[in-house]
This record gives sequence, C-alpha cells and structure tokens, in this order.
Amino acid sequence: MQFCYVVTLTSTKEEAKQIAHSLVDKNLAACVNIIQSVTSVYKWKDEVQEDPELMVWAKTKKSIFEQIKKDIKQNHSYELPAIIMLDIKDGLPEFLKWIDENTIEPDGDA
Repeated sequence: MQFCYVVTLTSTKEEAKQIAHSLVDKNLAACVNIIQSVTSVYKWKDEVQEDPELMVWAKTKKSIFEQIKKDIKQNHSYELPAIIMLDIKDGLPEFLKWIDENTIEPDGDA
C-alpha cells in the first residue's frame, strides 16, 4: 500500500472546510489539515499576483488520487486549482494502517 498527501489551496476558510469535509465524508481521505494564512505569489494570465490563501493537506492512498482530484475540482472555486500529490515514503506503521482503514479502495469500497 502506498500513501500520500494531496495538497490544494483555497481563498476562503469555508471552501477549505467544504473540501476537507467532502474528502473525509466520502472516505477519500483519513484526515485533512487546513493551514491558515499562507501568502501565495504567482503568475496568472501574464500578471504577478499576491493573495492570502489556506493550504489543505489530505492524508490518503495514492491508488485513489484520481477520485480525489475529481472531488476537489467539484468543490473548488478556482479556474485552475493546484492539486498536487506528494508521496509518503515512510511512517509509523500503525498510523499508515489507520489511513488505510479510513479510506476507500480504488474500486470505491470502504
């Protein structure tokens, strides 16, 4: 079993919480952390932008990343949301087991 974090950013706390609840309610993530108050500097449509954002970190399985991407996109207001998967190379075995037990299998079964 391979585990990962899926990371996205939002402009509001309400949207971050909506994404978090959707992922956990559907067993797409065992846990979602919302980190408030990050500043993002980026180029969008040939202009440099600077905005406050919230960072959303979901602990999950790599095998359901496609389902997670779809769910985040459905709940996201951005035209082009950042949705990034980061591998968890190792971890406390009991914690990784907990992630496994609290997320669905790729075919959709819990």
